[in-house]
Amino acid sequence: MRIFIQSLFLFLIASASTLSQAGEWSGSAGLEFRGFNQTAKDTQQDHNTNFSFVFESEYFHEWDDGDQSIAFVPYLRVDEHDDERTHFDIRELTYLKVAEDWELRIGIRKVFWGVTEFQHLVDIINQTDLVENLNTEDKFGQPMINLALINDWGTVDLFVMPYFRERNFPGTSGRLRSLPETREDRSQFESAAKEKHIDLAVRYSHYIGDWDIGLAHFYGTSRDPRLLLSTDSGGNPFFIPFYDIINQTSVDIQTTKNNMLWKFEALHRIGQGMTYNALAGGFEYTFTGIIETAIDLGVLSEYHYDDRDDLSTNMLEDDIAIGARLVFNDVQSSEVLIGLVWDRDSGGKFFNIEASRRLGNSWLLELQGQFFFNQKSNDLAFTISRDDHIELFLTYNF
Repeated sequence: MRIFIQSLFLFLIASASTLSQAGEWSGSAGLEFRGFNQTAKDTQQDHNTNFSFVFESEYFHEWDDGDQSIAFVPYLRVDEHDDERTHFDIRELTYLKVAEDWELRIGIRKVFWGVTEFQHLVDIINQTDLVENLNTEDKFGQPMINLALINDWGTVDLFVMPYFRERNFPGTSGRLRSLPETREDRSQFESAAKEKHIDLAVRYSHYIGDWDIGLAHFYGTSRDPRLLLSTDSGGNPFFIPFYDIINQTSVDIQTTKNNMLWKFEALHRIGQGMTYNALAGGFEYTFTGIIETAIDLGVLSEYHYDDRDDLSTNMLEDDIAIGARLVFNDVQSSEVLIGLVWDRDSGGKFFNIEASRRLGNSWLLELQGQFFFNQKSNDLAFTISRDDHIELFLTYNF
């Protein structure tokens, strides 16, 4: 990957030197606080409060009447207790060339697939930055070459990914981690090429009336590893991440009918220990201007299924999710999202709340709470069932 990044930097510098205008910088810096209301299961996780500092910036420049551009997005987190959560990443370092019926992107970037709220089942291009948040929304930048062929009948995206990025896991003292600990330094791969295996993907997307449709196939190293139990020389147990070579075919569909939004995702995967199918689907209905105010209320519900049952690497293998979204439509862009996930098999429940509000022109205050109820010993969430917490995140944008 180092050679790839060095070559990309040289290419971007050479391109930038021909430009007559300087690019634009923007970014944010923030302080995050987490407070836990219970003692962790492992005595090595010996803290109930945690601070971390986050910095992210973006450089963007375009030329050739907007047909060519470069973007650079570095990201840094410094964590108080967890050395594994302290990390630097290049979220994006991309050159873009736009033509009439095609677009070419070369570099490191993030690509999102999916439509459902509680889980992005088919989203597979980027590796999850797991130490950021349990919700798997945060992703590492993925080295790639992406050619998009744009036609009236739809867009075909072709991906070549020359380098795989391993998932990161909380360290020994980190909260919200597996028990026993998962050790990245002991990772194993099905491919002899390991992280240098060349992954390939193709996706077709199109809009037909009110319908948004995406069909995709991915071949390469699975982004979500299986965890294999092992022991060290002292007899202490730990998990080894094992990365299989998989073939995954997926579909995502979304349609809007008046105030109702219907969502569906499904996949068929071969190669990760067993062939399996998974799906997620549901709806969101929005009540606009409730009680004669500017506030919009969205109610949503989804069902998530994975036919591997207890062998699933996914927490949502037979779960019903319900939630509500309040959008205040005020000058402070205030929003609240609450959700409850119920495991139909074990009866375990997970409650999540997210809220945000701008303070003035440059500050953003965000709140998140995650709480676990009635987690059984065979649930994937059992090891973090005492990690209920509230998180406050204050960000300055510049």
